[in-house]
Amino acid sequence: MSDFPTPATDRPEHCENALLTVDLSALRQNWRLLADFSNGAECSGMLKANAYGLGLEPVMRALLAEGCRTFFVATAAEGERARAVSETAAIYVLEGLPPDCGELIARARLIPVLGSLEEIAEWAPSGLDAAVQLDTGMNRMGLPLEQTLGAASAIRPRLVMSHFVTSQTPNDPLNERQIAALAAARAAFPGIPASLCNSSGIFLPHKPLLELTRPGYALFGGNPTPRGPNPMKPVVRLRARILATRDIAAGETVGYDATWTATRPTKLATVGVGYADGVPVGASTAPGKPPAEALVGGRRCPLVGRVSMDFIVLDVTEAPPGAARRGEWVELLGDEIGVDELATRSRTIGYEILTRLGPRYARRYV
Repeated sequence: MSDFPTPATDRPEHCENALLTVDLSALRQNWRLLADFSNGAECSGMLKANAYGLGLEPVMRALLAEGCRTFFVATAAEGERARAVSETAAIYVLEGLPPDCGELIARARLIPVLGSLEEIAEWAPSGLDAAVQLDTGMNRMGLPLEQTLGAASAIRPRLVMSHFVTSQTPNDPLNERQIAALAAARAAFPGIPASLCNSSGIFLPHKPLLELTRPGYALFGGNPTPRGPNPMKPVVRLRARILATRDIAAGETVGYDATWTATRPTKLATVGVGYADGVPVGASTAPGKPPAEALVGGRRCPLVGRVSMDFIVLDVTEAPPGAARRGEWVELLGDEIGVDELATRSRTIGYEILTRLGPRYARRYV
């Protein structure tokens, strides 16, 4: 009934209602492609948010095996997990130096990304490695450009970096302004490597690759060129089991608040995932948007009604004979339905789809 090997769990497969498969081979191929596009710049790996929801430790081990040696995490706690995987990797902490966390960061040999003169003043006396983040337009984190000289007089960082605002829009003039701003500001740090490119930045025609690139979303199969074909391989496959089926007449409704009404005799399949598992409420049926879909026996079938905590309901009237039975698997994410498509049909972004993949899934790494 299923082509999944037994998941890595104490429960037998027939007791699992959803299986999330992470293709580490595809992940490694994606990193290699991004490294090739980095054109001589070092290509790092982004591990924040538990490696975009896919598991920091297995993802980091796979990237290390492919040759990645520099990683970025969001928090010091993530940095400790990463350090437990590798004694020698360079691990940068994007949230910088939280108050009273200097000892922890030093003990784990993490590299804080400093974004204020206060942080620099606190860390500089340690003499330990740090990065300096400059704000070239994001207005979120980073040192205002007018403070660059003050920072340079206090610390000699290991890396100078900034972050693109609109790299998914190649022709946006803000990209050029940020590239120029970082080029001018890094003059205060002669001989220090610099980094600007996220996943989409690597594919900009400007080629602002500098010495280090920092891909994240594209590593995990997201499209870094959303106005064109996706050059990345899908990494995530999500299947869930049909728990029940029923036939309803035209005029009957489905789910909370009766948001969907059948216009014909309809066969329904209830599937054992919901918003507690990371299926967005935005995937619910709504006027004026294409429905989210799942593959049932290879046929696309629309989600109907509202996503609830533990369930979604599919209209499987057009599914192949025998494919929509209790116990059969449907595919929500995979080669045909990627994270970007599910995100678009859920009125969100693929980053949210990945990072909210729920803990109830049985997870397999292949």
